[in-house]
Amino acid sequence: MTSLRPLAAVVLAAGEGTRMRSSTPKVLHPLCGRPMLLHVIDALTTLRLERIVVVVGHGAEVVTKTLQEQSALDTPVELVEQRVQRGTGDAVGVALTASAFEDLDAEDDLLIVPGDTPLLRPETLVELVAQHSAADAAATILTARISDPTGYGRVVRDRHGDVARIVEHADASEEERAIDEVNTSIYCFRRPFLAPALRRLRPSNAQQEYYLTDAIEVLTGAGHRVAAAVAADPDEVAGVNDRLQLATAEAELRARVNAWWMREGVTMVDPSRVYIDADVELAPDVRLLPGTMLEGRTVIGSGSVIGPDCRLIEALVGERCTVTSSVIKEAEIASGCAIGPFAYLRPGTRVASGAKVGTFVEIKNSDIGEGAKVPHLSYVGDAEVGAGSNLGASTITANYDGRQKHRTKIGRHVHTGVHTSLRAPVEVGEGAETGAGSVVTNDVAPGMLVKGVPARPSRPAGPPVREDEGSDQAG
Repeated sequence: MTSLRPLAAVVLAAGEGTRMRSSTPKVLHPLCGRPMLLHVIDALTTLRLERIVVVVGHGAEVVTKTLQEQSALDTPVELVEQRVQRGTGDAVGVALTASAFEDLDAEDDLLIVPGDTPLLRPETLVELVAQHSAADAAATILTARISDPTGYGRVVRDRHGDVARIVEHADASEEERAIDEVNTSIYCFRRPFLAPALRRLRPSNAQQEYYLTDAIEVLTGAGHRVAAAVAADPDEVAGVNDRLQLATAEAELRARVNAWWMREGVTMVDPSRVYIDADVELAPDVRLLPGTMLEGRTVIGSGSVIGPDCRLIEALVGERCTVTSSVIKEAEIASGCAIGPFAYLRPGTRVASGAKVGTFVEIKNSDIGEGAKVPHLSYVGDAEVGAGSNLGASTITANYDGRQKHRTKIGRHVHTGVHTSLRAPVEVGEGAETGAGSVVTNDVAPGMLVKGVPARPSRPAGPPVREDEGSDQAG
């Protein structure tokens, strides 16, 4: 690809974005689980940049914190603040004061990209830099041809096909308004030519701001060549300025994400009703049914079927699992498990291989052992459920005494009757059973049957019920 000269980038992310009508800085509004600004920075990573400088302004503190917490790039990123928003030309001037440029060759090329173009593809930037290098221009503009250019700055070319100037819609003549080639506000500059051009900018406009577009006319007026590279897809370079445009951009980005995963071997019955965040990981042969939402760093193992109507947030799901009409947040599910329908797995839940969490079951901060079953209508909080245990319908762990929470420990191959309440802290030994409606307030010895309110030992528990015999306790 690339320029023969060193290449750096400036991302302009200082604007307030008033049309978003939000207290959140515009560039931090999420698309597919990632802030808009990070999608732009991700597009730059293919170019083997020397540095990335991000100009922040409105909401500088929260934008800076977000970048520091969520950006994991090999390319060094430096943030500089434009304390007073005085236009894009001033923002680039602020960027050039960054320490990142002190140790770079003064002959480097500089990409300038708005922070509100989340659909920008790396391939487009690669092509822009390649054309800039081939043209040996002082600057190259990425342009787009659109059917309705109303409101956009028009690109006026000279008789050689190079850029003569950019004229804003309000200032354009009828002839110039007929031009369908518009400025995308994405540029590649030779840095030695850019800095002098910025010094010649004047705020002679209604907003009294310094416009970067005016630097183009400064360069051409000084006899320097300005080239243009036309984007293959005009939608790719569209900016996001309001909630409607945000939704449109997210729909396009989601379609790209879904298409990528389907090419990687993931089945989607209806891709238009599957929502996958950018950081999700899916194995081949995962099947996603309509209404599935996978958020954050969710991971799904091979052969698992998710949906319909599921929401998984920062969840880990093993191979050959089924998750039906359920919500899973910050929980781990091992291979071969069945979850739902209508289950809610809350943070800290771990479900071992072959276990079942069934209909209208809520589990929080608990370990469900291998092959254990919590089939329906139960709440398990702050508990350990041993391998092979079966909790009857409406079994609950009463984990909160009004002041603090306590743990319940249920041993291996325990069977609880319907409507059993286990008042923590309490331990139920291996192979024990509870009668229907029992309220267990004291530890239960291994192999013992308890029943009543409060539960008292009745007799040793009977032999464990085999899997193929069923269980009236599970329902």
